[in-house]
Order: sequence, then C-alpha cells, then structure tokens
Amino acid sequence: MLESELVNIAAHLPEMAKRQPDTRAIIFPKQNRSLSFSELNTLSDRIARGLIANGICRGVRTVLMVTPSPEFFALTFALFKVGAVPVLIDPGLGIKNLKQCFAEAQPHAFIGIPKAHLARLIFGWGKETIRTWITVGPRLFWEGTTLNRIIDEHTDASPFVPAPTSSDDVAAILFTSGSTGVPKGAVYSHGNFAAQVQALKQVYGIEPGEIDLPTFPLFALFAPALGMTAVIPEMDFTRPGSVDPKKIIGAIHTYGVTTMFGSPALINRVGRYGVQHQVKLPTLRRAISAGAPVSAAVLERFTSLLNPGVQVFTPYGATEALPVCSIGSTEILETTRKITDAGGGVCVGRPVEGIRLEIVQISDDPICSWHESLRVPTGKIGEIVVQGEQVTRGYYNRPESDHLSKIADPETGSFFHRMGDLGGRDEEGRIWFCGRKSHRVETESGPLYTIPCEAVFNAHPAVFRTALVGVGAPGELKPVLCVELEKDVKVDPELVRAELLSYAQDHIHTKSIETILFHPAFPVDIRHNAKIFREKLAVWAAARLK
Repeated sequence: MLESELVNIAAHLPEMAKRQPDTRAIIFPKQNRSLSFSELNTLSDRIARGLIANGICRGVRTVLMVTPSPEFFALTFALFKVGAVPVLIDPGLGIKNLKQCFAEAQPHAFIGIPKAHLARLIFGWGKETIRTWITVGPRLFWEGTTLNRIIDEHTDASPFVPAPTSSDDVAAILFTSGSTGVPKGAVYSHGNFAAQVQALKQVYGIEPGEIDLPTFPLFALFAPALGMTAVIPEMDFTRPGSVDPKKIIGAIHTYGVTTMFGSPALINRVGRYGVQHQVKLPTLRRAISAGAPVSAAVLERFTSLLNPGVQVFTPYGATEALPVCSIGSTEILETTRKITDAGGGVCVGRPVEGIRLEIVQISDDPICSWHESLRVPTGKIGEIVVQGEQVTRGYYNRPESDHLSKIADPETGSFFHRMGDLGGRDEEGRIWFCGRKSHRVETESGPLYTIPCEAVFNAHPAVFRTALVGVGAPGELKPVLCVELEKDVKVDPELVRAELLSYAQDHIHTKSIETILFHPAFPVDIRHNAKIFREKLAVWAAARLK
C-alpha cells in the first residue's frame, strides 16, 4: 500500500500533539480536570497497546458505552489508532432497540462503565459474540479487565504507530436515532471522517487554537482533529432540552469559548434564559445547531446574545451524510424566514463544496441506478439525494436498507444516498427542506408535506410547535394538526383552535386541515430532544378521534 493511500482519522491527534503539545485538548469543568494534546495522545497510545494485548486490534467491532470523560476521548482515539471499529449506540434508544442493535452489529468486544456492563448482563446484549470485556471504573463480578489496569500495565512512552488503514477501511459503526423507524448502523470509513473534518473546517473557518463547547458527544471528537480545545459541559447529554443554561453560559464565559454546537432544543433553552437575564456571549465566533429544523424565533433570540455579525449556522445532514448543506442565521432572518412562515419550507442553504445534491421524483420503491430522468424541475418538491466523500456507503448487516437508500451511479462509479427527506431547489441554488418522506400525508386530494404546513401554524404566538399527522387508510388519510402550546403562556385553547383554523384558510396548501388536537408534550428523539416522533403522535391522534 502506498503511503499516500493511508488514512487514519486518529492521525490528527499526534499531529496536533506535535504542533501544540501543551495546549489543552479537553477540559472537564465538573472534574476540574484537563488533558493537553500531548497528554491525550500519550494516554491514547498507552491504551492502544493495552487494547492490542487484550485482543482488540484491527477490524474488531467494539461497543463503546462510556460517558463523556477523559477516558471516552482517549479510548476512542486508541480504538481508531489500532484500526478497531468502535460501535457507538445511544443508550437512550430503549431496551428493545438496543438488543436489536447488538444483534446486528455482532460486536467482539465491549468497553463500558459499570452500569453499562450490568445492563449488558441483565438484557443479554451481545452474549453470543462478545469475548473481550473492559470496564471503565470498578469491575464487579463480571469477566474481563479494567481500563486502569491496562493503563498501569502499558507505560511505554514511545509513539504508537497507527494501523495502516486506507480511506475505504471501516472506521466505526454509528447507529441512527431511529426517529423514523428502527435504528440502523451507518458504516463510516476513515475517508468519511476525514472528509467531514475537512468540510467542517472549510465551511465554518475553524482554526487551530479555538475553544469548542460541544453539547453532543460525537461532535466533541471533531474538536481535537480540528485543533480545538473541547470544553465538555456539565449536562445530561441524553436530555439537551433540559440543560441548565447557567452552566452552558458559565462555561462559555469561563473558558472564552469561540465555537458552540447545540441541538435546537438546547439553543432554544439557552437563548430564552439569555434574553430574560440580558446575557451576552462576546467570545463566540459562531454557533452551530443541527438535528432538526431551527425556527427563526429561536435563532433571533440566540443571535441577540452574540456580537453583531456573529451567526448561528444550521447545517443540514444526517448520521449517514454530514454536512450536506449549510446556512447562516443572517440569511434566514433577513430573507428566508418570510418564505418559511408562508409555507415554503425551511431553507437549509446551499450544498457544501464536494457534495452533489439532486432532487428526484418521490418514490417509496428502490431506485437501482441513477439516470437523468429521475431529476425534477427547479422549484418542484422531490426527494433529496446526495453524493460525496462524507456520504457513508451503507448500513451494517442491513442489505434491505441499503437497497432502499442507495442509488448506483454508473457514470461516476459512485452512488447517491437517499436522505429520506423531501425538498426543492430554488433559482438561486438554495435547498428548501419540506419534511421526511415517510411523514407526508397522502390525502384523497393529494399529498401534504409536514414542514410547509406546520410553519403556517407555528407563527401563532401561543404555539411552541406543531406536527401534521395522518389518520385513516393509506391514500385517504385525514390530516390532523397536533399542537403543543408554549408552557409559559396562559391562553384559552379553544380560542387558539379557532385562530389556527383561520390560519389554515389563509393558505392554499393548509385549507384541508380541519382537525386540531392539543398535546401536552410531544414525544421527541433522545439524541437531540428536537426531532418529533410523528408516528407516535399519529397513533395518539387516531385514539383521540375514535
């Protein structure tokens, strides 16, 4: 193998350890602890040697269930260095989904905190395939060794040479949140990760030496690769919508944070608190929010905390492909919000460099091969498909899902990934997101798309969010609007209902919505607390209407 063909995502860490050895790579305010790039690199080298000694080497699928900590970072980089394949499954997916994820991933090793090992034993996760067990913390009655013992036994200070992985070699398996179906393991190559790092650096102008506040653990892993110091906030990472805004704001002020990543639910909570208490965040050069559409009202509140000209960017993408598009709050607030409020969809910006994005005819069937006739005209809503280096090639052990989600492209020898999202392209090349394909409501008079319809009603000052669902037989669904009201606003629901029905008559694409139900708190995904589980709401609505 030629040296130019070698790609290992972990190579960024030793490079940064050479460039800025004493700069802090990660800071943990809760533990009053930090590691420099040199210390993090050395620790991950020692762990890498220990992993190999315990049989975790190139190609070994290894479930990692460790809370954000110095050990989580060092372990992840060590796994990449030895060429193992970390399997990252969100513990909040639920017992049934977790068991299914383990069955599909067929892991050979398990690294977790004691609570994770207890759950593994109680529910039988991976018992047929796991042969190596490592505990981060005290090991009780189960088999295996501990991370502390591994570190103590491997004190060699010489640099560890990363496994000679190539761009196409599997680097990790990342499970989706399952917000529109069962969780699926997206297979990441080292080339996918490298392309993501490059895209984030290029799109947002991130420079080594910056300070990052990542409120989503997976994004925290990008910070060392980009040469940023990651400040790991005090929060429950499974409930970003319930974060204590004082701790987020305190970390930004204390450490001079320049970049912040947060789900829309977290950005909303911090923004509300900041406006109420007249908070300013002068060190932030940018904020990035992803996971679900971010409303203009949420952007407006949060940007009022920032210096003039500093933006909140909302990249569009998915676990399988990120970033795909990006747009800043300035363009949204000055231009696109008016179109969104009128039901034109949510503008997600233009495709990032290196991404080819096409809008194709809506179909629930497989599309085996790309051809130009699939493309729909500018301005028409279709399904979004993408091609590029940061697009994952498939799912692990899910050939049927691959068949439905990938389109072979004979001309380039590559493929398109079907995002499962609906949208359109305008004359300026901007992409407008119109909701998930599986969430469209097929009525007798034609399809209704969630995001364009919901935006009309979200403009009401008493409404926190809405969700359009269908009740009835396929193809003859009755559109039902589920409404969650603002918690701190006292209103008469019946008056709000009458006003929303009036809103519906003001727009041609919402006229058929005649049923409105109020829900106390929408079910949302565990990863960002922002994606609405419309399938659950549809079941609830059907029961209410019986």
